[in-house]
Amino acid sequence: MNTDQKKLSLFALTWPIFIETLLYMVMGNADTLMLSQYSDHSVAAVGVANQIIAMIIVMFNFIALATAVLVAQYLGAERKQHAVEVSLISIAVNFLFGLVLSSVLFFFGKPILYTMKLSNHLLTEANDYLMIVGGFLFIQALIMTIGAILKSYGFTRETMYVTIGMNILNVIGNYLFIFGPFDFPVLGVKGVAISTTVSRLIGLIVIFSLLLKRTKMPFSLSVLRSLPFHHIRDLLKIGIPSAGEHLAYNTAQMLITYFITWLGAEALTTRVYTQNIMMFVFVFGIAISQGTQILVGHLVGAGRYTEAYTRCLKSLRSAIVISITMASISFIFSRQLLSLFTDNEQIIETGRLLLLLTIVLEPGRSFNLVIISSLRAAGDVKFPVYMGILSMWGVSVAISYFLGIEAGLGLIGVWISFIADEWLRGLLMLWRWRSKVWIRKSLIPSIETA
Repeated sequence: MNTDQKKLSLFALTWPIFIETLLYMVMGNADTLMLSQYSDHSVAAVGVANQIIAMIIVMFNFIALATAVLVAQYLGAERKQHAVEVSLISIAVNFLFGLVLSSVLFFFGKPILYTMKLSNHLLTEANDYLMIVGGFLFIQALIMTIGAILKSYGFTRETMYVTIGMNILNVIGNYLFIFGPFDFPVLGVKGVAISTTVSRLIGLIVIFSLLLKRTKMPFSLSVLRSLPFHHIRDLLKIGIPSAGEHLAYNTAQMLITYFITWLGAEALTTRVYTQNIMMFVFVFGIAISQGTQILVGHLVGAGRYTEAYTRCLKSLRSAIVISITMASISFIFSRQLLSLFTDNEQIIETGRLLLLLTIVLEPGRSFNLVIISSLRAAGDVKFPVYMGILSMWGVSVAISYFLGIEAGLGLIGVWISFIADEWLRGLLMLWRWRSKVWIRKSLIPSIETA
């Protein structure tokens, strides 16, 4: 084991990831909170547009996820040149892929939004947001890829600093375009979209500079042309199944959002406000899962399977305890938190009930966040996809429709479906990890014999 590996610990990796993820979510919450002072309808419009953007980001994420796994395993196996090659190829591939999908959102965003059955006012604002943020989404694709590379090298603090800067710029931009100080034009949703895009562009410039500085990675067209492109095959081998799981989740969420539109704009707004609060609950699980993925990847690459097995289960216990604690705190202060967004009493009361159910929901989500990340780090990527599609569509979507629409429970029925889905998948993932089938899925041996 090299000295770089010895420096890696869950806490050292996780606390910057926690801050970064928290602030990344704050960027979305800043849009929602500041727009709520402008119009509840604008919040609903941006919420729907972000559902579509989230699905596209999943497509970018499949390269970033695969890059993180391969780079971590190669570094664990002390094969640094292969790690560099994978990193450079993934940046180039995701840039080109990002340009294509950004173009789709820019030119075909409105027809996509038509399928969501929005009112004309919501449709106009959602389309404005989708054209600006979605049209430049390739910037986010590059940020995600470079961030995944830096984290796999152990440079989690660097990505945290970039996110802090992006958030500061985004909040300043939102303030200028929503409230119009110093005779600044009040642009509402368009202004929020411009602010988000510009802050991401500046963030990309900074994080790319950090990549070159910290890893000493060569980057030029001549270097890219000379790279062994067989690494793309390995990226796709991990990335496509991983993306399948996230795509299944996001498409299921889009369909559930479509169901919620039948309940009216108030229900849609309630969901947006409640989920914004819930993000601060499961951010701990996300941070722990990402830190665990880096460690498990390094350990599997080094052939230290027993340590990898134990590391995942220890991380899971921590994630469950923290998620229950934070969900309980969110419910206790639910009225105050929801009042930050709205003074609509119906939205507040419904939101409080949803946050009560979140105390049961979040431990189940912890199983999925931590164990799926560990399975992915070990190269076991197909099982979570198959189980995910089965549960997300067979349980979450089906129960959402039955309880939420047919049985008339509304958002309460939708939240019950989320609980059933997370717990079913979570327990299946725990069974898979304990079976230790993932030990045979390590990518390093298969590459060496290729």
